Amino acid sequence: MNRFKTLILLATLTALLLWAGQALGGRNGLAIAMFFALVMNFASYWFSDKIVLRMYRAQEIAPGAHPWLFGAVRELALRANLPMPRVYIVPEDAPNAFATGRDPSHAAVAVTEGLLRLLPREEVEAVLAHELGHIKNRDTLVMTVAATLAGALSMLANMAMWSSMLGGRSQDDEEGGHPLAGLLGVLIAPIAATLIQMAISRSREFIADADAARISGNPAALASALRRIETWSARIPMQAATPATAHLMIANPFSAHGLTKLFSTHPPTAERVERLEAMALRGYAILG
Repeated sequence: MNRFKTLILLATLTALLLWAGQALGGRNGLAIAMFFALVMNFASYWFSDKIVLRMYRAQEIAPGAHPWLFGAVRELALRANLPMPRVYIVPEDAPNAFATGRDPSHAAVAVTEGLLRLLPREEVEAVLAHELGHIKNRDTLVMTVAATLAGALSMLANMAMWSSMLGGRSQDDEEGGHPLAGLLGVLIAPIAATLIQMAISRSREFIADADAARISGNPAALASALRRIETWSARIPMQAATPATAHLMIANPFSAHGLTKLFSTHPPTAERVERLEAMALRGYAILG
C-alpha cells in the first residue's frame, strides 16, 4: 500500500512540476521541468534521506560518542525486530525527532539536542520507539520523498515568481511563459504543502504511537513526551524546520491556530495523548 501511495505522490508532484515549468517558460520550460522532474524522482528515492539529514545539519554518532543514546536505539530496534538504524543528532534547541530512509535496511533516526536535554530518558526512549514504528511500517519512504519533492516544487515556484518580476519573458518568444506565471508560481508552494499533508496521513502518527507503546512498553512516557515537546516547541522555534519537512517530525514544529489546524501535518496532541493514556490503562506488553 505504501508503494502505491508513493507512486501516486510522485506522479502528482511530477505533474505539478511539469505544469509549473510550462507556465514559466512554455515548451522550453516544460522540457527543462521534465528533466528536472526525472532527476528529482531518482534523487528523492535514492538520496532523500541524505538530503533531509543535510538540511537539518544532522551529525551521525558512533557507538562510543553517545553510548546511552546508541544503546537505547539498539535495544529498541531489537525489540521491534528491525536492523540497527543509523543514529543522528540535530543541533537544535527545540525538542523533536524524525526518522528517514527508503526502507528498514537504509534507515536513520535523528533527535535534536533539545530533546536529549529537556526530556527524561524514559521519554526519549518512547520517542525513539515512535520513530522506529515509522521505520517498521515503511512510512519513511513516503515521508522523505514528499519532503524532497515539496522542496523542489517550492524552489521552482520561487524561480517562477522572480522570473515574472524581472521580466524574464521575451516579447519575441511566442512559446514563453504567461505573464501570470509568477503569480501562479507563488501559489504552487501552498498547493504543494496541502498535497503533502494529504499524502502523509495523520493516521500514520496514531499507528506509530501504538507501535511505540508496544516497542517500549511505556505508552504513558510517550504521552508525557508529546505534551512536553508541544510546550517547548511553542517557546523554542526550530530554526531549520520548513513546512515541506514538518511532517517528518514526531510533533509539528510549527504552532497551529484557527484554520491552520485543518491543514496540520499531525493530529492534535491532546487526541494522541488520550489514546496513549488509554493504552497505558489497558497495559501494553513489550513487543519482541
